[in-house]
Formats: sequence, structure tokens, C-alpha cells
Amino acid sequence: MKKHGKKYNAAAEKIEAGRKYNLEDAVNKVKEIAFAKFDETVELTVWLGVDPRKADQLVRGTIVLPHGLGKSKTVLVIAQGEDQGSRRSRGGFCRR
Repeated sequence: MKKHGKKYNAAAEKIEAGRKYNLEDAVNKVKEIAFAKFDETVELTVWLGVDPRKADQLVRGTIVLPHGLGKSKTVLVIAQGEDQGSRRSRGGFCRR
């Protein structure tokens, strides 16, 4: 039998084996038993009951993340004369 640490065992005691939690209870339980010093990841599996081989039952979609995709990028343009003005109007950063 594999041995686990104290924190893992403490978290495992708080979960009822075989019980199915609804989404709200599951999120609260995950927050309650979190013990890592970093942002932990939760994997969610949803059974939709569709047949992906049939074209009329394909599921496609996109999501918008709450804080975007990360840091915004700054573009540096090295240009002279007319090019400098046109690049700046397109969002570039020109330094003299």
C-alpha cells in the first residue's frame, strides 16, 4: 500500500468515498481541502451524451478567461521619418 503524507491524509478524511457532489458543494470542498502553497488545478469532466461521429451532434465552443490570456505585449518599433508616425498610429512604441 502506498504511503501518503499528513496533509494528503487529512484532506482525504474530509471527502466521502462514492458520494457525488453537485458543482457548488464540490467547489467549496476543493477550497476547504486545498493545502498547497501554489494555485492548484481542478479538472472537470462532463458527460454530454452526444455521439462525436455524427456531424449534427458536435460540440464546439470558446470561453473567455476572466483575466485574459496573460500579460499584454508592448511592441518596439525602430524607424525614421514617415515610418515613425505611421507605426506609432498603429500602436507601436517609438523611442527617440
